[in-house]
Amino acid sequence: RDKWSKKMDFLLSVIGFAVDLGNIWRFPYICYQNGGGAFLIPYTLMAVFGGVPLFYMELALGQFHRTGAIPIWKRICPIFKGIGFAICIIGLYVSFYYNTIITWALYYFYSSFSGTLPWASCDNPWNTPDCTNYFGKSNVTWTNFSRSPAEEFYTRKVLEIQKSGGLYDMGGIHWQLLLCLFLIFTIVYFSLWKGVKTSGKVVWVTATLPYVVLLILLVRGATLPGAWRGVIFYLRPDWGKLLSTTVWVDAAAQIFFSLGPGFGVLLALASYNHFHNNCYRDALITSMVNCLTSFLSGFIIF
Repeated sequence: RDKWSKKMDFLLSVIGFAVDLGNIWRFPYICYQNGGGAFLIPYTLMAVFGGVPLFYMELALGQFHRTGAIPIWKRICPIFKGIGFAICIIGLYVSFYYNTIITWALYYFYSSFSGTLPWASCDNPWNTPDCTNYFGKSNVTWTNFSRSPAEEFYTRKVLEIQKSGGLYDMGGIHWQLLLCLFLIFTIVYFSLWKGVKTSGKVVWVTATLPYVVLLILLVRGATLPGAWRGVIFYLRPDWGKLLSTTVWVDAAAQIFFSLGPGFGVLLALASYNHFHNNCYRDALITSMVNCLTSFLSGFIIF
């Protein structure tokens, strides 16, 4: 079986898997909804007693057996080999989900090269009379039916939901999005087609570039007026929330959603390690980076 050419290739691959959109857009919302700074207590406890041990166990199993998600269950307990197939099916669904989001991002990136941003005005063919432009205006009348230009660009231009009657009538194919999706899957394929020899090089970009962008956004956000009020809004603790069972459930769901044990990816990545690699230290490092990234993202968002 192939091995990682460098230890850093493996660490960046695991960090790139663990640190994703769940850290950036889900954690700040969940933290704010469940008591702000008080939410960090159940989140930390769930990480220490639930997320990190499972994270470490999956790395250790993959490194010891040196196999992927399907054959490893034949070695552990053959009757459970269906778990491996279920993991792969779940991974397939998740890849549809995330690659679709990346497709939208690519489409926005392409659209941003126009002279006037299409989501900055209400003078476009897809806009409705309910579109309310608030850019550069101090006095704006906002009603329950008002929609921002950005919202209408996303719902009516990108998704074209006005052409759909519901789940049983999804409308036609948006060829621009189809082209973007094809391009994304092509990039994913060529990132993986030679296994760790190519993916180990790709992660040097995909795992580090988000931190460069987050740092730029953090500096930009800190210079805006009212930035300190946003931080207080994010971290002001509501200790009464800790008495709610929902907060603890959300903390557990967030740490499992963020670290990603059970998806089979950690098994696969660790299976390319040397047998005597210190995966315990790797689990602690990557888990700490993941949790700190979630915490940092809250400052950027708020």
